[in-house]
Amino acid sequence: MKKVFCIGELLIDFVAENQGKDLSKAKVFSKKAGGAPANVACAISKLTGDSFFIGAVGNDPFGTFLLRVLENEKVDISLAQKCNTFTTLAFVSIDEDGERDFVFSRGADKKLTYDSSLKSNFENNILHFGAATALLGGSLEETYNRYLFDGLTKNALISFDPNYRIDLWKDKEDVFIRKCHPFIEKSHLCKFSLEEAQLLSGKEKLEDACQVFHEMGTQIIVITLGGEGTLLSTSSFQKTIPSIKVTPKDTTGAGDAFIGCLLQQIAQHARFEEILNNESLLTQMVSRANKAGAITTENFGAIESLPTLQQLDA
Repeated sequence: MKKVFCIGELLIDFVAENQGKDLSKAKVFSKKAGGAPANVACAISKLTGDSFFIGAVGNDPFGTFLLRVLENEKVDISLAQKCNTFTTLAFVSIDEDGERDFVFSRGADKKLTYDSSLKSNFENNILHFGAATALLGGSLEETYNRYLFDGLTKNALISFDPNYRIDLWKDKEDVFIRKCHPFIEKSHLCKFSLEEAQLLSGKEKLEDACQVFHEMGTQIIVITLGGEGTLLSTSSFQKTIPSIKVTPKDTTGAGDAFIGCLLQQIAQHARFEEILNNESLLTQMVSRANKAGAITTENFGAIESLPTLQQLDA
């Protein structure tokens, strides 16, 4: 089985209790571990995959808490870094449909430094880049780009999820688009939400968006559509794969559960070519990933809501 290295942020989600999307009215918050790449690493590990987290937290109680959560989920944290900058925080509000709003207080995640010795670990494995804060500058962005280059030189499979957060990129959408494009061009697999696909392609219709991404270089595209399922596109076929019906309480982490489950399945195959044009196999994989994402929405908090192998198989 291939190893999956998840690169990016690990942070505290302070989730507003008994409150809609208006954070100004929130009085009580619950502390949750979060950060898209960390969620993906946990999703893979919960499904008995081999995942590693590469990112930075503060040398403070919150950083200690976060690394402990990942360790308890059996994610390898040996490549994580601690620094003297305070751990990154996100304040999250959730409406009655489980949809979220974010406000970020950025800290230690941007301090991740490049380690050239990791390059040999990437050979013939999988690198997943979750970009919520990674393209906002700091040494994390430089490190992110250097690990992309390392992964390509070591024949790694590259996975990219832009994790667009409007609070982070308000009035700077053009910068976000420009910084995402090199990753879309170099990735074997890209996962987008509907909003991200339209923003990054400049196209309203998803079929047109997929054509843009394929022309840029991405070989497998998955566009998650919530309760409608997922649009799967390769150069040889395109189809929408339905999800299971659930009553969502919190959509935090659903996309991370989806891509984590998909990567865990891909990791079981020695060669990417075995998957790329196998419509039946890819359909099964995405259908299973849809189920993982849906299950995650049935409870509050991302990591504790991620499904186990037993839940998926039930």
